[in-house]
Amino acid sequence: MRTLLCGVVLALMAAGLGRAQYDHSVLEARAVTATDAAHSNSTLKMAVVVQVAAGYHINDRKPSLDYLIPTELKLEPSAEITVKDVVYPKGTLKKLAFSDSALSVYEGKVVVGALLQVAKGVPPGSYFVKGKFAYQACNDHACLPPTSVPLEVTVRVVPRDVPLKQVDADVFQRIQFE
Repeated sequence: MRTLLCGVVLALMAAGLGRAQYDHSVLEARAVTATDAAHSNSTLKMAVVVQVAAGYHINDRKPSLDYLIPTELKLEPSAEITVKDVVYPKGTLKKLAFSDSALSVYEGKVVVGALLQVAKGVPPGSYFVKGKFAYQACNDHACLPPTSVPLEVTVRVVPRDVPLKQVDADVFQRIQFE
């Protein structure tokens, strides 16, 4: 009976760990661009808007301690669109139960920017920028396994004589691109 009980407890623990590994309910992420389209041979501002669930945080891009997993936006360049720069916000120092010193973390709404370069001679059409937002979510007592959220944004390239319209201006006000 005792062996059976231990087996059931271990099975439940393993199921819980498996669920935590793929549980994205602590973080939601979406990618947006600053304009509704882009021109060939131009730069385009992109942002990843992240919402971290209350009671959780993710580590800063440059964590306070060497063993902490940094947050990272990883984008896949293509022949048509490359990544010029990624801009991370400054983390907030927070004292947590497991650390003697305050750690630099992100909580709540986090906006990471990326400056994309549309190559010269790219014909009008729709192109996709794929990537992932990698992070490790923690609360005051424990951390979930490192994971990532897949991202994709469509970049519509239009002829030079087509005007571009600004979108999501409130998101891009939060990013210091230069």
